Amino acid sequence: MLLLLLLLTSLVCLSPGALGQLEESQFGDEIDLTDFDLDIAPRRVPRQVKTMLAKETKPHIQELSIKTTIISRYAFTAVYCAMLNRHSAATEGVFQFQIPADAYVSNFTMIIGGRVYQSEVRPKEKRVKQESGRSRNKASGDASPEPEVEVFKMTAYIPGRNRAVFLLTYEELLQRRLGRYEHVTSLRPMQLVSRLSLDVTIADHSAITDLQVLPLRNGRSSSSSGSNAPKTPAKPEPPFPTVVNKQKNVCKITFSPNIVQQAKITTSGLLGDFVIRYDVQRDMGIGDIQVLNGHFVHYFAPKDLPVVPKNVVFVIDTSASMLGTKIRQTKDALFTILRDLRPGDHFNFISFSNKIKVWKPHELVPVTPLNIRDAKKFIFTLATTGGTNIDDAIQTGSSLLRHYLSGPDASPNSVSLIIFLTDGRPTVGEVQSTAILGNTRSAVEDKFCIFTIGIGNDVDYRLLERMALENCGMMRRINEDADASAMLKGFYDEIGTPLLSDIRINYTEDSVQYVTQHLFTNYFNGSEMVIAGKLTNKSAELLHVQVTASNNDKSIIMETDVPLKHRQMETERHVKAATTAIAAGAKPPGSGFTQEVGAALGSVAEDFVERLWGFLSVKEGLRSRLRSQTSREREGHIQQATNLSLAYHFLTPLTNLVVEKPEVLADGTMAPAPTVSPVAGEAVSPANELPGDIEDEKPGNPSRKPGGQTSSLRNTIGKAERRPAKKSVTISKTSADGDPHFVVEFPLSKLTVCFNINGEPGHVLRLVSDHKYSGVTVNGKLIGAPAPPGSHKQQRTYFSTITIVVDRPKRSYIEVTPKKVILDGRDRMVLPCHSTVAVDSGALSVSIVGKSNVTVTVGGNISFVILLHQYKNPAPYQRDHLGFYIGRSKGLSHNCHGLLGQFLYEEVGLAQLPAQGDMKPLSVLKVKDRSVPVVQKSRRIYSGTQSVDCWFARNNAAKLIDGQYEDYLASHMFDTGDRPHGTNRM
Repeated sequence: MLLLLLLLTSLVCLSPGALGQLEESQFGDEIDLTDFDLDIAPRRVPRQVKTMLAKETKPHIQELSIKTTIISRYAFTAVYCAMLNRHSAATEGVFQFQIPADAYVSNFTMIIGGRVYQSEVRPKEKRVKQESGRSRNKASGDASPEPEVEVFKMTAYIPGRNRAVFLLTYEELLQRRLGRYEHVTSLRPMQLVSRLSLDVTIADHSAITDLQVLPLRNGRSSSSSGSNAPKTPAKPEPPFPTVVNKQKNVCKITFSPNIVQQAKITTSGLLGDFVIRYDVQRDMGIGDIQVLNGHFVHYFAPKDLPVVPKNVVFVIDTSASMLGTKIRQTKDALFTILRDLRPGDHFNFISFSNKIKVWKPHELVPVTPLNIRDAKKFIFTLATTGGTNIDDAIQTGSSLLRHYLSGPDASPNSVSLIIFLTDGRPTVGEVQSTAILGNTRSAVEDKFCIFTIGIGNDVDYRLLERMALENCGMMRRINEDADASAMLKGFYDEIGTPLLSDIRINYTEDSVQYVTQHLFTNYFNGSEMVIAGKLTNKSAELLHVQVTASNNDKSIIMETDVPLKHRQMETERHVKAATTAIAAGAKPPGSGFTQEVGAALGSVAEDFVERLWGFLSVKEGLRSRLRSQTSREREGHIQQATNLSLAYHFLTPLTNLVVEKPEVLADGTMAPAPTVSPVAGEAVSPANELPGDIEDEKPGNPSRKPGGQTSSLRNTIGKAERRPAKKSVTISKTSADGDPHFVVEFPLSKLTVCFNINGEPGHVLRLVSDHKYSGVTVNGKLIGAPAPPGSHKQQRTYFSTITIVVDRPKRSYIEVTPKKVILDGRDRMVLPCHSTVAVDSGALSVSIVGKSNVTVTVGGNISFVILLHQYKNPAPYQRDHLGFYIGRSKGLSHNCHGLLGQFLYEEVGLAQLPAQGDMKPLSVLKVKDRSVPVVQKSRRIYSGTQSVDCWFARNNAAKLIDGQYEDYLASHMFDTGDRPHGTNRM
């Protein structure tokens, strides 16, 4: 979300005219090439290209800029597309972009007619047949189920004589295959583009080696791994005009063909895939471990090890549907694979259709010239006929391997696997997927792995994927029109050279948690194992790492102690070098996008280890979901993966990306932004009063959160911009609102804690104290009000003023009251709260949604949302007041304190103490070294529109907070004094 906020800010500020309505004078009867904003002199444009541009009826893409930063193999990509509707009538614009199947979209934004439409990630609802119930102004950005590449597509009407901007970001972890990483960018805008640019920055902790930029690659299998693609020439030439700037740890690749150069490649706009391959230098030892902001990532890819013998059974579909090209290409691949089998390997072949045919019944044979010759004869005679009996084929192959492994000839540490290939669904014998999977698990008995390959479109890929995942293998898909022979051979090459088996990677038990997969059945040459986790012991100086594995007849143990502080500093230097390289990127003609997005990508790179951990954790949760044996287990994995997807704003199979579309009127203009008039006697905000605690009440369905577009829209000269806004605010539950009621969310602990602070009117409370580290302080001043009739309290207190002070790069502040916002940065400004305004003041930016909320962003990676509670006709006990919510806290340090700040990086546990006598069991919250009695309550947040279950700590949060209430009193609203060091012993 941070990346999108930064980019959105830059987009709106860079060129306001680029996003709004065009001047009437630009459009006459003659086509003027200046309308297309080309990056080449019009006289140099061939007549053919001019004619094509003149005949365009759909919106023209003026700019397509793609910028990728790959930092330690984790890639962030931002795609910027600006479209021009030259016509007077509204025209549908189609934004379409192919992304790698393993990537996750992290945000999408449209800017049309000067209005911002930002996406929101929501959990997928269980399928119900209510398709017609979806609002016509809502659109899902859910990607298509294409296996090798996913197509993100969004359509929206662009008003006449207007421009529209589409911004897409996605993230992926590059996988190492056959000793190299491959990054693929799809360049298929479907038309000639006025300004096209691709910038890729590779920054790695290790030296970058074997860098290659391949010729533009076309074909449906274009995004498949390098091992699956046809072999390229020994010295492939990069597409013209590619510029490569290679240093030891940083490489920059740019590709910016003008419209004439694009036309020389193709006039259809389908340029192809821009492919970059590289590897990094590796030292012998336990691998590369990087530490950043409380998380770690461990890359382990040992080399120069003896090859482990393998026992492999090839199970090949010979049903009637394999007739023709499929069986011919399969045979070609098998002939090649036979030549690559090593002495010491054992193998066999099974073909299946209606019937099962085994080449060498009851045995696996060694690799000898005679056996290879006989195997080729068997492959040559394979004929296609009949149906598809998948279950019996797997059972037969498993029986062969089990029998061999139980015999005297099997090497105890050899690697055993089945390679299973089919082009269809089960049609003979057992045809139910659940039964086939159960039979397969029983037959395999955890003794070997199954690798599955599907060819074409009529394959049950879910069955093949589950079969592989449940049996320590991988699944690969080959498209109908792909070169199956090359892809089969490529897949075999990936798994044909096992170096280690039974790999276990352990870390100091009390120093890490939430570690991703660290047990691996096999390690194949040219691949890589990546493990990420969270560091729990912040004071630990060393992290002990132990790797155990088997290599043929040897057991391997590697151990080391990683100096955490030293490694943290190394990683920080690495990130700084990467962000410096990103910021130094060239600025394309006519656009500030690359420069601005470079700064945004650099900011996101500072959290790359944590985001990498989130990415891997989601992937692991999805794999565990497929392997689940019970519905309860499955639901647990789904919930965990969904929570992480929402936390990191990932579009995954468990979430939808929803964005509001603009409404265009019949005359081609945009419908005005809707306004909501308050009902007489009611508050201007959706709910003016936060109800009291509701004992044991179950929360209802959450409503839309209050507010409008708060994307930190700004300009660079410090003047306010008034922009309509309608998109809802996305904020966390961690807040102080109402009387004041405090809520703290602990996502990893899956707990929400709440407490009350009974302060005195005039007191100034420290909410967030991080002055010494990030330079940020948030204070809130209390105002008193009489208690309503029937209340057990004598008075209530609310926040009347909230001040946010920032000390870096120079001191500035924002003071918020229900009526106005004072911004004191470069210039002092007073903004009314009844208007929608966005302002940037360097270190601080503020976005006000009139009569609803104020969003304050600090440096791009810290944001706070302040809700405005105003009363039109207040009762005697009502006061206009504020609610404070923490939106993004990544930029705050781990030493942050304050009533809310002290919990940002903490985790808690919940325990039940046994009942004594007639008393009920006591719930106790474990916070640091303290035990806090709690009771379950329900509390309303977001102006009363949503309820949240929480564990309530009584007595002014005694024992829950560090120290006492008095320790959190500030002397004045701008007090940034060091946090108190109160004690709170049990």
